[in-house]
Amino acid sequence: MPTREHTGHTAEPLAARAQDAARLAAAHAADADRERRLRPDVVRAVVDAGFARHFVPQRRGGAAGTFGELVDAVTAVGEECTAAAWVASLGATVARMAAHLPEKGQAELWAEGPDALLVGALMPVGRAEAVPGGWRLSGTWSFISAVDYSRWALVCATTPAPDGADGPPTARYFAVPRTAYTVLDTWFSVGMRGTGSNTLVLDGAFVPEHLSFDRERVMEGSGSPSPAACHRVPLKAVNGLSFVVPVLGAARGMLTRWTGWGAARAAGTGGAAHDAGFRDVLARTAGELDAAELLVRRAAAVADSGGCTALLTARGARDCALAAETLLTAVNRMFRATGTSGQAAGGFERSWRDVNSATSHLVLRLDAAAMAYAEQVLADG
Repeated sequence: MPTREHTGHTAEPLAARAQDAARLAAAHAADADRERRLRPDVVRAVVDAGFARHFVPQRRGGAAGTFGELVDAVTAVGEECTAAAWVASLGATVARMAAHLPEKGQAELWAEGPDALLVGALMPVGRAEAVPGGWRLSGTWSFISAVDYSRWALVCATTPAPDGADGPPTARYFAVPRTAYTVLDTWFSVGMRGTGSNTLVLDGAFVPEHLSFDRERVMEGSGSPSPAACHRVPLKAVNGLSFVVPVLGAARGMLTRWTGWGAARAAGTGGAAHDAGFRDVLARTAGELDAAELLVRRAAAVADSGGCTALLTARGARDCALAAETLLTAVNRMFRATGTSGQAAGGFERSWRDVNSATSHLVLRLDAAAMAYAEQVLADG
């Protein structure tokens, strides 16, 4: 990836700056799908728009921005290219998590500025052992979006209990530079092909203590040296936002294209407004997309308010999962309504594949979110 750094941003909203990235991503969406990764200039446009720095602490040159702003911007990119929106959203999200590093670690990570693209390997599948001055880290993490373009990675690993201590292993996050890990070309997916979600491998890398922190700090939204509200939000309250907002954008983009397609198709039969089937699909789908967006924006507003109670945290995860399920239903309805004539390659099928693939992510599973929500409601009752 190009190493040019930003010289600064105007006060223009992130969503406005994201328009250039959205247009470029749209022009190369088919290329990304075919090549199984975004083009370098699309990744650079995403970074230049300000996604990488959006949640970086202000003292490190970042925006320490809001979740509401991120929803606006990611949705705009997602309307043109789901994969680019996914990379934009996760790039912002992983940087937010990295703000829980100690000050010395943050200074090293963002030493060249706040636009370093971070990727996340967030499941604790690696293993770390304590060594003098830090940790020795090894592991293999699959499905790491945009890893080929990353400057740093934030990976999760288990650590054994201290010598002589009882108890289960604990999980920690480790920030590692690109020079420390290798990438395996393993991403051959039905959908979301353009994300380039390849495999990251670490083999005995040394990570100094200041580039590591306990995972519970992120989960609870505590312990960050940054005072910004975005760094005080429990991960479970907003984790779903990172993954559902690109889907919202994809569904909105598909609805726009489907509406135009349906109107043109019905032009010779009295117009789309007189086609009962078209009217039904349009009304139901547009309403469902509006409902999903309301759920997403409520979760973002609660996170920005700084008032995430345990119940609101569980509700946020539930809302994102329910929004994902609603968007999937709407997209599948549109795809079915196209019939054979609308299912040619290069038409609606990429959006259909992307949404079906993205909504299968573990974070967007309604069963897990429903269980956590129900437990919290009953506990509060």
